[in-house]
Amino acid sequence: MGKKILIVDDSNTARASVEYTLKKGGYEVVSGDDGTTGLETLSQHDNIEMIITDLNMPKMDGIEFIKHVRQIDLHKYTPVLMLTTESQDEKKMEGKAAGASGWLVKPFNPTQLLDVVKRFLN
Repeated sequence: MGKKILIVDDSNTARASVEYTLKKGGYEVVSGDDGTTGLETLSQHDNIEMIITDLNMPKMDGIEFIKHVRQIDLHKYTPVLMLTTESQDEKKMEGKAAGASGWLVKPFNPTQLLDVVKRFLN
């Protein structure tokens, strides 16, 4: 099995699309449908090497989720990619301040996503 990546997105379609792309790229995938379930999933797997999260989600958005992730010793430096429809510089700055490692705008190009993931994990 490849390196394990956590996907956090409230859209079933987006989650399935990212999961399909990553699995074709040789990665193992676990997921959550919002920031709260993302944190639960993170606590159940100690070998997650990267996180891909949406910004706009119910219960806990991507910014809050990243802030919580960065408070967990094991994941202080885990790469977190924000994958969202938002492209405003203000949102990107907010994400970076929270601890996002990178930003990719939906809809994504599968090759581009895999290139970004490889850059973070190799």
